[in-house]
Amino acid sequence: MADGKPSVYSIAAHRGFADALVAGLIPRYREEGLGLARLTLLLPSRRAIRTVTEAFVRASGTGLLLPRMAVVGDLDLDETLGPLLDPIGAGADVAPAVDPVVRLLRVAQMLREELGDKAPGEAGLMRQARVLVQSMDRLAVEDVSPGKLLDPDVIGLVGDLSQHWQDNTRLFARVLYRWQAELEARGAVDAPERRNRLLEHAARRWQATPPAHPVVAAGVTSASPAIARLLRVVADLPHGAVILPDLDLSLARDVWDALGVAGAPEAPGGPPFGRGDVTTHPQYHLKLLLNRMGVARDEVRPWHRAGIAAAPPERSRAISNLFLPPEASAAWVSLPPEQRRLSGVRMMESANPEEEAQAIAVLVREALAVPERRVAVVTPDRGLANRIVGHLQRWNIAADDTAGRPLPQTPAGRLFLQLAECWAERAAPVPLLALLGHPLVRQDARAAWLERVRELDLVLRGPRPGPGVEAVREAVRAKARAYPRLPAWWDEVEALLVPMLLVHEPLPLGAMLAMLSEAAEALCGDAAWAQADGRCLAAFVEQWSEAAGEADLTVDPLELPALLRDAMDEVAVRPAYGGHPRLALYGLLEARMSRADLVICAGLTEGTWPASPAPDPLLAPPVLRALGIPGADFRIGLSAHDLAAALGAPEVVLSHALRDAAGPVIPSRFLLRIRAMLGRQLVREEDAVRFGQALDRPAKVEPATRPEPMPSPEQRRVEIAVTALDRLRGDPYQFYAQAILRLRALDPLDADPTPAWRGTAVHAILEAWHDAGAKPGELVRLAEQALAEMSAHPFMRALWQPRLLAALAWIEAEQDTLLGEGREVIAVEAKGAIHVDGVRIHGRADRIDRLPDGTLAVIDYKTGMPPSGRMVEQGFALQLGVLGLIARDGGFDGVAGMPNAFEYWSLARNKQRGFGYREEPIKEGRKQSGLLREDVLPETERYLKEAIARWILGDEPFTARLNPDLPAYSDYDQLMRLDEWQGRDLKGGDAA
Repeated sequence: MADGKPSVYSIAAHRGFADALVAGLIPRYREEGLGLARLTLLLPSRRAIRTVTEAFVRASGTGLLLPRMAVVGDLDLDETLGPLLDPIGAGADVAPAVDPVVRLLRVAQMLREELGDKAPGEAGLMRQARVLVQSMDRLAVEDVSPGKLLDPDVIGLVGDLSQHWQDNTRLFARVLYRWQAELEARGAVDAPERRNRLLEHAARRWQATPPAHPVVAAGVTSASPAIARLLRVVADLPHGAVILPDLDLSLARDVWDALGVAGAPEAPGGPPFGRGDVTTHPQYHLKLLLNRMGVARDEVRPWHRAGIAAAPPERSRAISNLFLPPEASAAWVSLPPEQRRLSGVRMMESANPEEEAQAIAVLVREALAVPERRVAVVTPDRGLANRIVGHLQRWNIAADDTAGRPLPQTPAGRLFLQLAECWAERAAPVPLLALLGHPLVRQDARAAWLERVRELDLVLRGPRPGPGVEAVREAVRAKARAYPRLPAWWDEVEALLVPMLLVHEPLPLGAMLAMLSEAAEALCGDAAWAQADGRCLAAFVEQWSEAAGEADLTVDPLELPALLRDAMDEVAVRPAYGGHPRLALYGLLEARMSRADLVICAGLTEGTWPASPAPDPLLAPPVLRALGIPGADFRIGLSAHDLAAALGAPEVVLSHALRDAAGPVIPSRFLLRIRAMLGRQLVREEDAVRFGQALDRPAKVEPATRPEPMPSPEQRRVEIAVTALDRLRGDPYQFYAQAILRLRALDPLDADPTPAWRGTAVHAILEAWHDAGAKPGELVRLAEQALAEMSAHPFMRALWQPRLLAALAWIEAEQDTLLGEGREVIAVEAKGAIHVDGVRIHGRADRIDRLPDGTLAVIDYKTGMPPSGRMVEQGFALQLGVLGLIARDGGFDGVAGMPNAFEYWSLARNKQRGFGYREEPIKEGRKQSGLLREDVLPETERYLKEAIARWILGDEPFTARLNPDLPAYSDYDQLMRLDEWQGRDLKGGDAA
């Protein structure tokens, strides 16, 4: 304290805070011997200690002993007080803090009891409990006692609100009082309350017995009442001082007053926050802090020292004008140029986040080429930060994202979540294969392990086989001939996972975490815990297991993945510092007090910087004001202060993208202010964007032309399946890819039942029915049993299965009618082949009947609409005709006779709005196109021989989409690069 006034100082925005702080501390407190070492420096965070230490190193000259630096602790960074403010002796006066996870789980149980039947699942319940404890913490930080909720004014205010606000406030109050009663029984307090008591303890001790050596608080901007009281005590110490960052001492008095009451009500007992308070202004929280300290702005003095690398002094004045409140910003039109000039500040606009990250990487690469030049990238968008890190690897520049990565995005965290997802979905193909292919699994025998995983991937493709490891085991055994090593390997995997996957009922959370940990260690060994993320995961599991044992929370396996993901998202894994020494990537909190020659502020879009204000879902804004708690917009003011601090660097680039993954975005309100104030003085950064685009701009590639492969005569001599003749004539390229290149499209994992899969299922059911003697009334029962074993896909069970069963009932009735008329089923799923011009033609007949006149009927089952008569007539639906040729020439064992009927039995909807009908694609009168029945075989033979002569024995190119108007499969569209040439002429130009 000097001259009876509190010692409070401010460092202007245009000066680097850490360097300016050190430049003032050294001459003020350095004495001969251990002078500076006797100084105690209170800083807001551990990151700030590192930043100030680096500033001391730069200013040390011949060397010096550093002061004692203690952490006040940033609540937003989940930091605790340092040993200076939390001494061992304080334990006798201050109760211990309850574990925050224990509190969360106990509050969740209380919520379940309060909500009763309306309580959601465990994951949703934990989300509600998390919101509730955050509201509790807000009350504790602002030093609001629970009893204030029962104040008559607050109760009357709640009664005037809508019903949902009343219900939420009452629910919050009931749970809060129940938790306070439990805390009293435990003899503990919440962590924010303990923090307040420790700060009060330090303030009382220093006030009663001032320390013998100087104490300085620097960079602490939290406006909580407990910190404000401690800072006031420090400011009043004989050799104490409080140094605030970026307090605008030049702001006009009327503008300062227009910010609002800010914790200093005009009348005694009045609300500490008025409706007119400009909480979004970057100076608002500093005004709130000064008011709670009982210090007037006129008592704050500048902390000026020369010789510091800083932005031009006029920058601070321009920043002050930039953030004027709405009414005062009308003065922009009359400001002289020097008061609204942001020299050294550029704005960069990109098309999307990927382009933005590339351009920022270019700026960083360019800046680091200058010796001793330091660069800081500041962004609250962690996805953008990860992109920047990836682009910098192009030049082998390692960048540490000091904000860290959420635990679920790390290998160890993802492993834990994949185990939970595999458990919840009962070994469904997608989570099971993701788990078994995880990079931490079986690192000691990785190649052989991945080979089995790939084989399992091929086995499980298509619709889901069914729930549980039993269905996977059956699928593996069914393909044992194709993959002989897979069954033994799967038995090993199953032995590791079965203890967990066989449990389907709710279990205590602690037991579930133990089972997940055992499974992770069984799959990965020590690799699961070896790295920084693994150690972080181990600490998470240990903390939650202990808390779960105390809270006794039971969780359904289906709720476990969402519950764990929400909890692990709050854990940040920060890298060991090993990146480029002159480059740092910061979040907004980590960037405070940082120093760099070039600062790049990235992700400046509305909703990101500043973040969208999240109103308290339990306490309405009027209730918060009555309790003396700042509203949701208070965070916007903190974001504005972070930007104002960044603007003080010598060189600044403000970057934003025009759109994100969801669509167009709005530039940050701060950027819009800069545009409006600077006008034509605004400098744009365009070179970096252009260079970034050029880095990834591919060489010009001529559009592909329609493929016309010409294989050799030996390659052409392939067999033709009865189903492939139509493909050969309609789209020769698809025949070439399938029959000559032997390429097959893989079904996706956990796929919807496709028409081809449904057709295979129907054929298998009908074959089993015929093999069992085709007993009346048995087909539907067999179908229900087979479908239950084939797939557990909900689409199949709910939508397709009822239609299929109705169609199969029609088939059973139709067959019974035809058998009564003298028909006889002589072959089902019969394989046959013939040779035509030396080429083998082979296929499978769904069914062949003998008619009463001794001729044959060739039948094909269809799950959809059958081909039209016109398709048969034009030679693009020849399957039945080719099967008839095989039957005519004796190609089916046990089948002899002349085919005279060609029928499609469709399971689709019929004209009577039922399911199932029989149709022949031949001429029956003038209205229907097609062939006469006696012309089907001759015409089919003619088309078959023509196709053999042109493509199999001839030299016709296998042209892609030779008949583009025909419906075709899309399996090979990407291979033929269809989108590049379709609609263009053969030369690659635009079609006329």
